[in-house]
Amino acid sequence: MQGSFQIGAHAIPAGPLEPALYLVATPIGNLADITLRALQVLASADILACEDTRVTRTLLSRYAIANRPVAYHEHNAARAGPKLVAALKEGKSVALVSDAGTPLVSDPGYRLVELALEDGITVIPVPGASAPLAALVASGLPSDSFHFAGFLPARDKARRDRLDSLKDVPATLVLFESPRRLAAALAAAADVLGAGRSAAVCRELTKAFEEIRRAPLGELARHYAQADTVKGEIVLVIGPPADEPASPEDADALLLELLKSHAPGKAATEAAQRTGLPRKALYQRLLSMKDAAP
Repeated sequence: MQGSFQIGAHAIPAGPLEPALYLVATPIGNLADITLRALQVLASADILACEDTRVTRTLLSRYAIANRPVAYHEHNAARAGPKLVAALKEGKSVALVSDAGTPLVSDPGYRLVELALEDGITVIPVPGASAPLAALVASGLPSDSFHFAGFLPARDKARRDRLDSLKDVPATLVLFESPRRLAAALAAAADVLGAGRSAAVCRELTKAFEEIRRAPLGELARHYAQADTVKGEIVLVIGPPADEPASPEDADALLLELLKSHAPGKAATEAAQRTGLPRKALYQRLLSMKDAAP
């Protein structure tokens, strides 16, 4: 297919594509965050598959791309996927986009890639915007090693179990979170990972109301517990565990010292902030020491 796109007043022809499955990154908010290569692929692909045709049409309209998108999403992947693979086997080019960012990150695109590779079809990435990477580099936290963990579970016990499995990962953690569950997720993270662990809440990245709030998990948990309704798309970035966590003996000594002037719950919270150890474990340790006292 021979297509074109427009930037400002300039119409630019887009040459034909070789038959392949193209994974095209699209903006996560600001529509100017699109690459020239992505525009060329979107304009020239024989088939343009997307999560939500309404969202993709907004992007296409911005750049005067006439290509008509077709739906490929969680609910129709089992039916639409084989049809797209059949088109690829006929020698057509297929471009896959998500609503925002890089395809296959928390969307069903990996299933289509699996089908394509099984049939020996070429898969070509067209890189660009990525919410996890944008949040990571803006967080101020170590970026030499990071672990993307997707969404945390919605239920509290499952959420805490998942955080517990991540607490010793020697890397910065990057997670997606729903605005409705942000306060609960931060409270759980402060308890399980330690209230003093550095973190950042990155909200509405690249959009008009972009916000990046950097603070220890305990402080973030308190802020969002008292905040009005939180809106927008959120990436939570949590720094790696401390290289040398406080020893049990040091933690015990600190707890006993804090208990002289604080209630048990407050003492555990303060100790968690100072040591980076989980508040829940410190609180249980404090109760054990009180029970064992003569």
